[in-house]
Amino acid sequence: MVHIWNDPSEVPADFGPSVVTFGNFDGVHRGHQQVLSQLIRIARLNHARAVAITFDPHPAQVHRPESAPELIMGLEDKLVALGELGLDAVLVMKYSLELASLTPEEFVADILVGSLKASHVVIGHDARFGRGNSGDLDTMQELGRKLGFEVLVISEFGSEGFPLHGDLHGDQHGNQHDGGSKDRRCSSTWVREALREGDVATAAAVLGRPHRMRGEVVHGAARGRDLGFPTANLASDSTGYIPADGIYAGWLVDQAGTRWPAAISVGSNPTFDGVSRQVEAHVIDRPEEAVEDFDLYGQTVVVEFVARLRGMVAYRGPEALVDQMRLDVVQAHNILFAR
Repeated sequence: MVHIWNDPSEVPADFGPSVVTFGNFDGVHRGHQQVLSQLIRIARLNHARAVAITFDPHPAQVHRPESAPELIMGLEDKLVALGELGLDAVLVMKYSLELASLTPEEFVADILVGSLKASHVVIGHDARFGRGNSGDLDTMQELGRKLGFEVLVISEFGSEGFPLHGDLHGDQHGNQHDGGSKDRRCSSTWVREALREGDVATAAAVLGRPHRMRGEVVHGAARGRDLGFPTANLASDSTGYIPADGIYAGWLVDQAGTRWPAAISVGSNPTFDGVSRQVEAHVIDRPEEAVEDFDLYGQTVVVEFVARLRGMVAYRGPEALVDQMRLDVVQAHNILFAR
């Protein structure tokens, strides 16, 4: 079981030695996964603990909130994804101006060495850390000699992650998902670009799993129920990057861990002159006996996006919309159960 600490003071005094790296890890995409897999391998070879340090909130939200990127996933899902890789521990550092003011030596001596007893630190050639990003690879190597740890440089560890090797296949509509660049390096930026276009297939290829959102199911306008397609509406404070408006095939995972196939709507309901964007999932293929008693209100659920079916369209009226929704449900079923 992975240990989760929210402050260096929570690390047990007898913890260590450890192999440590640090970063934002937004999305925990395939580039991150390869780096962390190497870190875990190094830790096992050296009979040490494998530890990742991450930051919450994202540093950009503290230093330049007006231009900070929208996060791919919330902290809870990030910790789940990191834990699934086999790390021994994750230290979540509360990012603040006070933390940002630490000199490179203070950050390394107090946290990496003092709290985590680092015997090895894994970083990339372009790593920056400490006050004003003044620390770099040379700084870390100098501190390693001074404080007694080894610095291991992973050449592909950087803002762009690892190359995504192999072809990305088209979807059921023949759309390509690689942007014509199958050797582009995995990165959080690439995931956001794909989601901004509604290209959840490319996002999944870079992430190594379907993109997901997490949130509480709240009451909506009940239009879906009135039309015969009740939906689970995610609260406005749900976590995870909201893909482009449209209809998607995917899954809803309820609080009990049951995975339900779903047709997911993202948008403002233009047929009814909606204004605010909503994410709502209509569970399909429910057992007959579960239809009446299926109540998700108040539950925290996860919605996973598998494929985009179409864009968001304003129909001439409810009848035309219902006809299209029936087609959407059939297509979502065919996609989800063809895999």
